[in-house]
Amino acid sequence: MSVAGFTWTGAAVATAIPTAGMLTIVLLIAVAVAAASFFRFRHPAALVAAVALACAASAAGSVAAMAPIRQAIAHLEADGGRHLRVVATVTGHVSGSADGGAWFDATASAVTAGETTVRGVFPARIGLDAEGREHLSAVGQGSEIVVTGRAIPTDPAERAVLVLRVTEVKRAPPPHGGWAVFESLRDGLTASSHGLPQPGAGLIPGLAVGDTSSLEARTEAAMKVSSLSHLTAVSGANCALVVGAAFMLLAGCGARRWVRVVGALTVLAGFVVLVTPEPSVVRAAAMSAIGILALGFGRPTVGIAVLAAAVSLLLIVDPWLCRSLGFALSAAATAALLVLARPLADGLARGMPRPLALALAVPASAQIVCGPLVVLIDPHVPLLGVAANMLAEPAAAPATIAGVLACIAPFPWLRDGLTALAWIPAAWIAGVAHTTASLPVQNLPWPDGPFGAALLAVVGGAIVLAVARPRRVPRLTALATVVVAVLIGSAGGTSAIRTVGGSLTVPADWQVTMCDVGQGDATLWRSGSQVALVDTGPEPEPLADCLQTLGIGHLDLVVLTHFDKDHVGGSAAILGRADVVIHGPPGEPADQRLLDRYAAGGARLIAAVMGMTGEVGTTRWQALGPLPGMEPGNDASVAIDVAGPGFPRTVMLGDLGAEPQASLLRRIDVPRAEIVKVSHHGSADQDAELYRRLDATVGLIGVGADNTYGHPTSALLDILRQCGTVAARTDTDGIVAVWRDGHGRLALWRQGGP
Repeated sequence: MSVAGFTWTGAAVATAIPTAGMLTIVLLIAVAVAAASFFRFRHPAALVAAVALACAASAAGSVAAMAPIRQAIAHLEADGGRHLRVVATVTGHVSGSADGGAWFDATASAVTAGETTVRGVFPARIGLDAEGREHLSAVGQGSEIVVTGRAIPTDPAERAVLVLRVTEVKRAPPPHGGWAVFESLRDGLTASSHGLPQPGAGLIPGLAVGDTSSLEARTEAAMKVSSLSHLTAVSGANCALVVGAAFMLLAGCGARRWVRVVGALTVLAGFVVLVTPEPSVVRAAAMSAIGILALGFGRPTVGIAVLAAAVSLLLIVDPWLCRSLGFALSAAATAALLVLARPLADGLARGMPRPLALALAVPASAQIVCGPLVVLIDPHVPLLGVAANMLAEPAAAPATIAGVLACIAPFPWLRDGLTALAWIPAAWIAGVAHTTASLPVQNLPWPDGPFGAALLAVVGGAIVLAVARPRRVPRLTALATVVVAVLIGSAGGTSAIRTVGGSLTVPADWQVTMCDVGQGDATLWRSGSQVALVDTGPEPEPLADCLQTLGIGHLDLVVLTHFDKDHVGGSAAILGRADVVIHGPPGEPADQRLLDRYAAGGARLIAAVMGMTGEVGTTRWQALGPLPGMEPGNDASVAIDVAGPGFPRTVMLGDLGAEPQASLLRRIDVPRAEIVKVSHHGSADQDAELYRRLDATVGLIGVGADNTYGHPTSALLDILRQCGTVAARTDTDGIVAVWRDGHGRLALWRQGGP
């Protein structure tokens, strides 16, 4: 493994500095010195050092070899200011981006700017807007496209030599030859699954060939939260399932071991071509091949050596993999299965049947090793990830194998039958994902950054020692056992506080609550068992935490007052959890795409119009906006008036400015309210007369601590003070709840204050 470590370090340094050629020379000199030392003293360490340095030099040399083409492209780009014409071959999935466009990997062969053309074969990353994506609807892997656009300046640490933002698609033909055959096979599987019930139907192409285009948004989110997304990403697990089935089939036919290994690797190569050989798939296949070879040799130690060799070779061919989290996770998971799975299974087998211990040890070892890497980008620990994988993995094998067989089935009736068979385990996996994701104990908050990763690594090591209980280090094992016991107690206590105790800290009688989501709005009202949410705040995590604290898992109504990020950016936290979505006028294509995601999650969409009404429990709401003639945005916000028996009348003003507030006064007889959701986070753009007419007892202000806007402004606070309205603000008060008590009086509760 030291050779792989040196290679990784050499690749990381070479991709981070502009003088990779000089580094290569220095490393080659070091190789010569190490080789001379070996021939002089015959010490094995000198030979290992020579090999390790040679691999590091090779990785640095690969970076240096790309330098001339990078310089030529950089000269053409002129800091992204020139118009480029690019001829490229598509090598990756055309995956959608948040703005409705798409990004995909390609291999460029010619880049032209004016009269100058640079030719070669080099990696490129190409992006399009929503309109351009429509022109690429027929494109697949192997399509040779011609596009024009402007380059985005790249960093040497990026694998792509050219990053292009397309302005015009000149030519975008469908794939031909063998590529077209495989494209039609994948399309056939997707079409065959369309007639089956969701969410299992959308999972079938993902499990079989990594195509998640049919996957519902809420199911995709649930797969991520429950640590099951690797099943639809054509990871090493998918590859291992296919080649493992081939290995077992050949073993059942009595084939010799070498025949089984060769046959399984051949099936793996065919599977890679079927699911498209983009870089991530090739990496996953390489890691699966290591497992097959280790199984073929029958020695885990050989598997470790093969893993180190494969990692070194991949880094020499593509040094930029050293910066890929996906590659690091693949290598770490493979190493965990080879090194940790058996000791963990042996330790667990002391208290449970051996098959169950092995089933638990496999996902546990992978999560222990990969956890510190994942926490760098998502500071949460999926407490139920191992359990979810244990429940889902038995279904993954039949779903994947049946899906792959359906994909290559020569007859439509056979394909449809196999797809129907694949739906049964796929529906089970979807059910596991949704159930796990819905449990509030699933995600345990964890410190982020290097400290959080190091802490989780220590915890993982303690768990391994406590379970495996090696006899050589009894004191360390005892200490690890104590650490794990304390961890279990702390995690259990924290989960209890967040799930059971969290909802107990908020008064049970609350009727209107404003969540603390930073610089944004997220306000709830409740009547009986029904709950409505007005806006989502800027990010999903704070909203999810607030809903968990309040014990809310389902929303009968969601109101999106307008589409600024501070009002809709947290939508991912509630996709698939809302029955009805009332929304203001969309202004950008991205707004409509967000609404489409809500619809895909099962919500019924209704465009708000002034005067429309509805009910939530015993309360009745009326839309006071959007005002006619307003352009989409703040001034076209959906204002809401909510009233009902025993409910404090509440008016929520969205982000209306002073002018539309005055217009609202002229158009309607503004009611006297007990609660007002202050407009635009307490900005100075307010109509004092509107607040005087509302004459509210409590004013709710959704505002972020230390925000750069100066919200809430002194002008707004003065208006509330003059009206006798008590200001409750999330930056200082945290979550704020209001309700009418048993004596008919209005009660106000602040999470962070009196």
